[in-house]
Amino acid sequence: MEIQGRIKMIDETKTYGNNGFRKREIVITTEEQYPQHIMVEFVQDKTDLLNSYQVGQMVKVSINLRGREWTNPQGEVKYFNSIQGWRIENLENAQQDNSNMPPVPPMEAFEPADDLQEEDHDDLPF
Repeated sequence: MEIQGRIKMIDETKTYGNNGFRKREIVITTEEQYPQHIMVEFVQDKTDLLNSYQVGQMVKVSINLRGREWTNPQGEVKYFNSIQGWRIENLENAQQDNSNMPPVPPMEAFEPADDLQEEDHDDLPF
């Protein structure tokens, strides 16, 4: 899955526990009628992907939806979702790179056949 939008916030990399688990969060604001502020987390070595990005850039982020189950000390089962990013692309450079390409000519329209007879059929086996 992918989401597109403008970077609203990039957090610092945070390290958790003795095993050195790393996580970095980014907020993407979609550009649609009702903009959404979507927090995406990048973990472990993927945190470094965000180093070359800044607030305000238009990006496309490839994501995976993650869900997990947790039982609290009282025995209640809780469910948590997260959005994990694994790739990020700068859309502003892609648009600028395409600006030097020649325009694509429009496809030619065609008129539908009006002399088709129902009894005319082809003998294709599919």
